[in-house]
Amino acid sequence: MFADKTKACKKSITYFRNKNLKKDSAKNLLFAFLAFAFCAGSLTVIQPPFHLSFLAWIALVPFLLVTVSPINTKYLLIASFIASAVYWLGNLYYLVPITIAGWVAFCLYTALLWPLVVIAIRFAYSKGLPIFVTAPIFFVAAERLQGFFLGGLNWRLLAHSQFENLPLIQMADIFGTAGLSLLIALVNALLAEFIIAVRQKHSFGLAAFLKTVFVLAALASAFFYGRWRILQTPDYTTAGPIVAAVQSNVPQSVKESTETGQTENEIFDELIPISNKAAESNPLLIVWPETMVMANLDPRVLNLLGEDHEYKLFDKKLRQHAADSNSYLLIGAYGAQPQVEPDLSIDLVKRYNSAFLYRPDSTKSPRQYDKIHLVPFGEVVPFKKRAPWLYNILMSFTPYDYDYSLSYGKNFTIFDIYTAPSEPPLHFGVMICYEDTVPYIARRFAIAKDGKKQVDFLVNISNDGWFVRFEQKKVLASTELAQHVAACVFRAVENRLAILRSVNTGISCVIDSTGRVVDGYIDGSLPVEALQRNAVAGYFADKMPIDKRITFFSRYGRWLDLICAVFFLIVLIAVPAERFFKKNKKRAK
Repeated sequence: MFADKTKACKKSITYFRNKNLKKDSAKNLLFAFLAFAFCAGSLTVIQPPFHLSFLAWIALVPFLLVTVSPINTKYLLIASFIASAVYWLGNLYYLVPITIAGWVAFCLYTALLWPLVVIAIRFAYSKGLPIFVTAPIFFVAAERLQGFFLGGLNWRLLAHSQFENLPLIQMADIFGTAGLSLLIALVNALLAEFIIAVRQKHSFGLAAFLKTVFVLAALASAFFYGRWRILQTPDYTTAGPIVAAVQSNVPQSVKESTETGQTENEIFDELIPISNKAAESNPLLIVWPETMVMANLDPRVLNLLGEDHEYKLFDKKLRQHAADSNSYLLIGAYGAQPQVEPDLSIDLVKRYNSAFLYRPDSTKSPRQYDKIHLVPFGEVVPFKKRAPWLYNILMSFTPYDYDYSLSYGKNFTIFDIYTAPSEPPLHFGVMICYEDTVPYIARRFAIAKDGKKQVDFLVNISNDGWFVRFEQKKVLASTELAQHVAACVFRAVENRLAILRSVNTGISCVIDSTGRVVDGYIDGSLPVEALQRNAVAGYFADKMPIDKRITFFSRYGRWLDLICAVFFLIVLIAVPAERFFKKNKKRAK
């Protein structure tokens, strides 16, 4: 029976011949490229800020149809790689001013995943496995591998396109993003099989009926599960303290310019009045964006400096501001491990991107969070120790002529804040910059080793001023800002933890534990609609919801996409293995 099915699949791969597709290589290559390009275009507009999320459910159909066509595999691989490379290079355009090397390296690596998916689908299809079964697994696997190279970038996933579809994204607390991406790919695969069946003039049989029922059941289950989780949320959630986010609007190009840029003191002096306005709402916690205090606030460094050093002065001002505001103050700045040299000079043997907490009593928490997941090329140039020659080449493509690499933090620091001296503290963790796109970072904050929830909420501080342009004294936002929010949404759902975002140039907001990007606030100067808070300065204050639920995902992590990735790799290994054994068999004869 399986052999008959395999023959049928091999025969069905010729369905495009009904279109009298010529065997001319140039035309085949062009046809394949147009199919993949249509897919790339659709995948572009399903993500914010375009918000054409409904196209996600059909975006992969041309990819699947051309993959099982009779076009030579070589042409499919070339066409898919070119289309994918153009897709990534175009959609990550905002990385160019930061690191051309990192932009090219990541985009070309990720572009290789489409040809690998083509190989896997064609091989599995030739063995009798329909694309309805294999394609969703392979696409989810590719998304998992996308986040592997050089620390990876979990960006522009299929699931991210649906970040505003609250019922559907609730499944992330079991499956992570993989569950929704799998469901989207499953619908695409079913539609592709229908088209194949129509072109082959096959009747709508029992198998097609069962597949349709399965997909509709999966969609309905996802929707009703999502509605159930949303409706039960008030039973597990309490209205937490008032928190405030300060949003600066300083493009990195201006921040670092020696001619037109703002000094450390000018940036600081612009943030203080905004923070003072935020303090009028009596928040328990005020949060400033990543590295907007351009000083090293590490106590190990400050203890070695004189009282009149500018770093010490920043520290004193922040202590005073926390006391005047009667609020906890979370600051993004630099940390370091100093070493005193024989000539009494201070060498920073390790440098960190850090978060520091100032208390209402003008003291500073002894704890600090040093960023664990550094951005390749942006914060650390890889291969410094493993391949110095390659490191030197990569350094020539960076925007700096010196080694700016930071050190990796090691501890998932949890900060405590007290609503009242007699009350137990609230706990929160900090994700800096793109750490909110990395699922395991939020998971490690969410769950203690004993399986209990150890934080009440999460904070994301980021400097997205890297991804805006500054023209004629006006800040122009890129597509990165809204896409960053979309990725962050899933960390909230996965762990049932609300997230407070404070982001230079935007988008600062509260994301509640259902993944809802909260519009409005108790008080503020930023736009009321959260997704409009880009390329502006201001603040907002709002209540921070606290959700007590512990999720399956928090306990077990990315189990689904790991399974898909393992199956994908097995299939890819099987392709050359089969050829090897066939060659040996022929030689033996």
